Amino acid sequence: MAIVLGPNRYGKAETRLVRVVRDGGVHHVKDVNVSTSLSGAMSEAHLTGDNAAVLPTDTQKNTAYALAREHGVGQIEDFALLLARHFTGHDTIHHARVAVEEYGWNRIGGTGHSFARDGGEVRTCVAHHDRDGRASVVSGLTGLVVMNTTGSEFHGFLTDPYTTLEPATDRILATAVDARWRHAGTSADFAASFALVRGRLLEAFAGTHSLSLQQTLYAMGERVLNACPDICEIRLTLPNRHHFPVDLAPFGLDNENEIFYAADRPYGLIEGTVLRDDAPGAGFAWE
Repeated sequence: MAIVLGPNRYGKAETRLVRVVRDGGVHHVKDVNVSTSLSGAMSEAHLTGDNAAVLPTDTQKNTAYALAREHGVGQIEDFALLLARHFTGHDTIHHARVAVEEYGWNRIGGTGHSFARDGGEVRTCVAHHDRDGRASVVSGLTGLVVMNTTGSEFHGFLTDPYTTLEPATDRILATAVDARWRHAGTSADFAASFALVRGRLLEAFAGTHSLSLQQTLYAMGERVLNACPDICEIRLTLPNRHHFPVDLAPFGLDNENEIFYAADRPYGLIEGTVLRDDAPGAGFAWE
C-alpha cells in the first residue's frame, strides 16, 4: 500500500479591505472581504517541507491591498479576476480561486463623508483562473431577507404516523435568499447584471402565489434566466423562516392570522439549481 498526497490548496482567508475614494468633499467607500486560494506544483511543501514553490499567504494579502491601490476595486467580479490572473502568473501556481464579499454603506444626511452600514444582503463573487487561461465567474448575494404575509399555501404533502403539521391555505412565507449565479463568460457588465438579477429575484418572490417554497425557488431561478442571457445557471438556498399563529384562545382572544411566533430553528432548508438546457460545462466554477 502506498500513501500519496491528494488534491490540496492554500491561501489567505478574509483579508478585510476598505478603499475610500475622495472626490472633493464627497467620499465613496468600497468595503470588501477577500479570500484567495492557490494550487499547483507545491507537493514538496507537504512532502519534504521545501517551500520554494509557495507564495506566502502574507504576500497574497499584500497583493490584494496593492492591486486595490493600483487599479481600484470597482466591481468585485473584475477585482477577483484581476487577482486570480495575477497569481497564476507565477510558474508554480497553476490555479487561483478568489472569493470576495462586499458590504454596503449608505450616506448619512447631507455630508459627503458620513455613512451607516447597510443592514441588507451581502454581495458575493468567486472567480477562478488557471495557467491555461481558463476562467469562470460566479456572482451572488446572501442574506436577502424577504417575506410575503399572504399568497402562500402548503398542503397535500406526504404524511406518516409522525406528521403533526396542519395543512395551510394562507400562511406567511419568509426566507433569507442565498443565490449564486454562473456567468457564461467573464466580460459581463457585472453591476448591471447584479441589479437585474436582484430585481428579478424579488419580482418572482413577490409575484408567485406559492404552493411550496420549492415552487417559489424555481420561479425565481426561471425569472432570472429569462431576463439575463449572460447567466446560464443559478443556485438558490432558501431557509424557510417559519411563522406560526399563536393560540390565543386560552385568553379569550381570536387570532385570524394576525399574531405569529417567528421560529428561528429548526427550519426547513430548500435548495435547488435552475439552469439552461444548453448551459456550457461548469468546469471548476463551483469549486
